[in-house]
Amino acid sequence: MHYTLLFFESPEEFAQRKDPSQQEAYLAGWTHYVHALRESGVVVSGSGLYPPETATALRRRGGETLVQDGPVTETKEQLGGVFVIDVPDLDAALTWAARSPVSAVEVRENLAPLK
Repeated sequence: MHYTLLFFESPEEFAQRKDPSQQEAYLAGWTHYVHALRESGVVVSGSGLYPPETATALRRRGGETLVQDGPVTETKEQLGGVFVIDVPDLDAALTWAARSPVSAVEVRENLAPLK
């Protein structure tokens, strides 16, 4: 079964990505985690994302399409990356989510692919 792990990061975690004095420590946690995922053979796909301020959001309201700079939501934690993994069940997906270096991970089972 395919599950998507959605990794949410705080503004402080996004800042660590850019700060040379913190970047190495930030990346070390991800390097270890990504290596473990890949070594296990469960990775279908995955990618980190640029910070929320680089996003462009599209919304439809009353038949009108609105495009704005920035993320769709104004929340403390923002989506920082995703992995799609192929594991037997939700418990296995949660085990992988718990090993991640961030404190907030949403786990969702994927729908069957479109044909």
